[in-house]
Amino acid sequence: MSELANDRCEACRADAPILDDDEITFLQKELSDEWQVITRDGVRQLERVFRFDNFADALAFTNRVGEIAEEEGHHPAILTEWGRVTVTWWSHKIRGLHRNDFVMAARTDKLAAEH
Repeated sequence: MSELANDRCEACRADAPILDDDEITFLQKELSDEWQVITRDGVRQLERVFRFDNFADALAFTNRVGEIAEEEGHHPAILTEWGRVTVTWWSHKIRGLHRNDFVMAARTDKLAAEH
């Protein structure tokens, strides 16, 4: 399991630097290979689809992701469907990726492994 999963988010200011390509590549190595860096509306985001056997399990996972997001004050976009949950992390204040997003992605991976 990634060491990032044990880290906490740091306060993110509106003037915090957005991660560059090298930093993203370095941090992405700490995550499951299923995470993708995507660009949506000009904003780079970190996204992964998690698969489940049914809607109840997908919903339970969604709620666990919501709990860790609330603990850290860092919230993803979550799409819950039958048998799958898409989780997308990015830092709204800076309109891009911050180390916090990778910390939370690693924590999301950890939740999935515990499921």
